[in-house]
Amino acid sequence: MPRPREFEPEQVLDAAMRRFWERGYRATSIEDLVKATGVKPGSIYSAFPGGKRALFLKSLERYSKLVVPQKLGELDGPGASVAEVRGYFDGLVRDLLSPEGRQGCLLVNTAIEDAAEDDEAAAVVRGHLARLENCMTRALATAVRRGEVRPGLDAAGTARLMVATAQGLMVVGKANPDEAVLRAIVDNAFAGLG
Repeated sequence: MPRPREFEPEQVLDAAMRRFWERGYRATSIEDLVKATGVKPGSIYSAFPGGKRALFLKSLERYSKLVVPQKLGELDGPGASVAEVRGYFDGLVRDLLSPEGRQGCLLVNTAIEDAAEDDEAAAVVRGHLARLENCMTRALATAVRRGEVRPGLDAAGTARLMVATAQGLMVVGKANPDEAVLRAIVDNAFAGLG
């Protein structure tokens, strides 16, 4: 008879997610995951068939469900408009100015480190980018209807540009967390909405 698990898989996922977020997939070893989770390697492999990679992919999914909604905030709401898009960017800047925020976004970090070589990781990243783009498109379309931005603004095209700007902002913020630089990037992104 197999022994009952002595750990909660969700707690293991949370600890693994934080470790991958801090160090990246490649720099995180099984030993790092054992230290972070307190779970022995055999138990990790038993609970997550596929080992480190399976745990990483599950961590990406968990991040998408737990952290991304917090970061999106009101941008994901039905009445979101240009103010909520700006709030999202202001939140990114605030995060990047904090020590823990300099870790960036696990999904952006994954796009940089793994997406070109790992189709499953790339699919999770694409899902995140599509979600962000959809939120921004809806918000910008609302802003057009309300007259908060210039008439005829291409909400979908502008949302794509805003998503690319957000991703770039997070990369710049990891290397150069200078508030003036980050704010200038955001201000320039919004200058064309007028």
